[in-house]
Amino acid sequence: MFSDFFYLGKVTKHFGLQGEVVVLLDTDEPEKYYSMELVYLDIEGEPIPFFIENIKVKQYNKLIIKFADVDFEYAQRLADVKLYLPLSQLPKLTGNQFYYHEVIGFEVEDVHYGKLGILEEVLEYPAQAVFKIKQNDKEILMPVVDPYIKQVDREHRKMTVETPEGLVDLYLNE
Repeated sequence: MFSDFFYLGKVTKHFGLQGEVVVLLDTDEPEKYYSMELVYLDIEGEPIPFFIENIKVKQYNKLIIKFADVDFEYAQRLADVKLYLPLSQLPKLTGNQFYYHEVIGFEVEDVHYGKLGILEEVLEYPAQAVFKIKQNDKEILMPVVDPYIKQVDREHRKMTVETPEGLVDLYLNE
């Protein structure tokens, strides 16, 4: 249902008596979303469009939003509801910056070991994200750390990395 959307944040609670809600944005650049006119809320597993009447910045990544046709009672029921936007609204990244969803399926090549395999999944752990690279019947787990990522070639769907010494051997020489 949400494969064409990206997670933007969630409603944390209602605010005041006019049907406003507090929204916590999950982004490094919340200012890009201060003038949104529409978001999609996860209502019973479906992306439902909600038009925005007004946005006030409460803190850097917290907004007070008044949705059209949402009264106090309905706003109370929106606590913990997730917000999404269409993938088409993601700002385009260049160079070695990327969104996790866009590099799935990329061929991963290490500067020392050569082809490692296909980036199958990005596992998001509290400490950091990890690439899950599939090579035949084996998998390699590599921390997603900027210094390890040498080049992202979107045109050829290829990523060049420099893994820490011993990491590839750990997985391939079992």
